[in-house]
Amino acid sequence: MESTISPETTVGRVALRVNDLDRVRRFYETVVGLERLREDGETAVLGAGGVPLLELVADADAPVRRRTETGLFHTAFLVPSRSAVADALVRIENNWELSGASDHRVSEALYLTDPEGNGVEIYRDRPREEWPVDEDGRVRMETLPLGTDELRERGTNAETVPSGTVVGHVHLEVSSLSAAREFYVETLGTRIRQRFGPSALFLAADDYHHHIGLNTWNDRTEPTAGRGLLWFELVVPDRAALDEARQRFAARGVETTSRENGFDVSDSDAISLRLTVND
Repeated sequence: MESTISPETTVGRVALRVNDLDRVRRFYETVVGLERLREDGETAVLGAGGVPLLELVADADAPVRRRTETGLFHTAFLVPSRSAVADALVRIENNWELSGASDHRVSEALYLTDPEGNGVEIYRDRPREEWPVDEDGRVRMETLPLGTDELRERGTNAETVPSGTVVGHVHLEVSSLSAAREFYVETLGTRIRQRFGPSALFLAADDYHHHIGLNTWNDRTEPTAGRGLLWFELVVPDRAALDEARQRFAARGVETTSRENGFDVSDSDAISLRLTVND
């Protein structure tokens, strides 16, 4: 199907419900390299170059996410240079544990897990003209080993990610790929950029390799309920795009909740998506 969401749509913020706000905040500051923008005791907002990217919401009583619950696979922070990935590698090796390093042909990525089990990716994109593309125009991502020794030499010893870092994509664990496709493709209007057999889809608003990843790799079967992903945000360019998205949900009988600059809507796994207008 043709994309019906504005191609100018981007990923905005990600919000996580956490038990130990101080510990998780320190991880995202010292390991990921985000800067603290504000904190009020119950919520910490972190970002890069003054732009908010991550909200941590304290809830000491939130239960640990069960093995069967859907939710976040990882939040992917896109940095603007290879040296920024190298700096992240050094911070991870000095302060935490690296769980993976991959060359996806469209990007180079590092993987780790925060103190409460939320997946994190830090990556940089290769130039778009280098991305492998099929005859149908879809990207061909792969998972190849990334040599960390050579990468490490590109570092500058920066303790924070540079200005221009954004949330490049959000990868979700869902219970049904067909139900997720109906919500994110047929209703929201994103494009399928790559399919991995019957178990994963990679979606984007434009020709990006993906803004949203969906997978069923870990056989999650229940709606998200405990700590972890609270909501993630897509930012549309204007009110017309926002209204069009709301109308598509209404046409399919999906309830939305209005906010001052947008609306919230939940998929069939109770994963909350926040649509926000960039005005």
